[in-house]
Amino acid sequence: MNVSDIAKPHDRLAAWLAQDMGAVNDLIQERMASSHAPRIPEVTRHLVDAGGKRLRPMLTLAAAHLCGYKGPYHIHLAATVEFIHTATLLHDDVVDESAQRRGRPTANLLWDNKSSVLVGDYLFSRSFQLMTETGSIDVLRILSDASATIAEGEVLQMTAAQDLATDESVYLQVVRGKTAALFSAATEVGGVIAGADDTVVKALYDYGDALGIAFQIVDDLLDYQGQSAATGKNVGDDFRERKLTLPVIKAVAKADAEERAFWSRTIEKGHQEDGDLEHALDLLHRHETLEATKIDAVAWAEKAKQAMARMPAHDLRDMLIDLADYVVERIN
Repeated sequence: MNVSDIAKPHDRLAAWLAQDMGAVNDLIQERMASSHAPRIPEVTRHLVDAGGKRLRPMLTLAAAHLCGYKGPYHIHLAATVEFIHTATLLHDDVVDESAQRRGRPTANLLWDNKSSVLVGDYLFSRSFQLMTETGSIDVLRILSDASATIAEGEVLQMTAAQDLATDESVYLQVVRGKTAALFSAATEVGGVIAGADDTVVKALYDYGDALGIAFQIVDDLLDYQGQSAATGKNVGDDFRERKLTLPVIKAVAKADAEERAFWSRTIEKGHQEDGDLEHALDLLHRHETLEATKIDAVAWAEKAKQAMARMPAHDLRDMLIDLADYVVERIN
């Protein structure tokens, strides 16, 4: 089958990059090994083998190819990005006390919180070992900055997510930290390792940033209107975990006194009762905040497409433009 015959842009990208992704997977398997602590590969393999779209490492590979890179280190960088992502997932599930990830029980549920935290730390360390092998100080700067920004975004979310004073600007700051930072770093380092000029690297960064924001907004939207079988999460998890995401922030901004009291009780104080999720959904529909959130996601996807359109003509450029549309099409 020709790559062009594959329907989904993510799958077309995976087919185009199949050989490289095979090398990335081999490197991940090699570097997640530990002869002294078998718990490390056990926990890591549980998450890695659960599938996932491997979107972030593919962004790095695609960016490097777009810029004509011929060396070996895009494989190292793609594995680095996936290790950072996997480490954050292990930590996130502990912080969120999650029971399901990618449709499977979380590592902290199968093992314990200590294992998840420590294996996450190990993967972070492995990611830094990998990135140093490229010999590029710019790559080190971009990925280490992204790692710090991700942690900062998670801490900001922890303090802001249950505060009704959190507005859309703070939400965007959280999203730029916890999600978009790794997307933009993934695309940016692909250009940097290829020696691309500053305007090209900036276009790649802008694409990753906007795509990551659209991706997270859609994820937050799907939490209220997705299907568990498709998302791998339980619908309403963000509400139960008292996370103030964009659909709720928009509803709070339109709330009357009675509605605000409901959000204060369920989100700020955490006093949730039977029927509260259904009432929350009713308020989101009443104020049309799910539709407004979708409009925001589409706008960010459009920004991603505009950034990628600044790149030279290439099959991968067209796939990445289509990918931005696909990210928001998940809502439907």
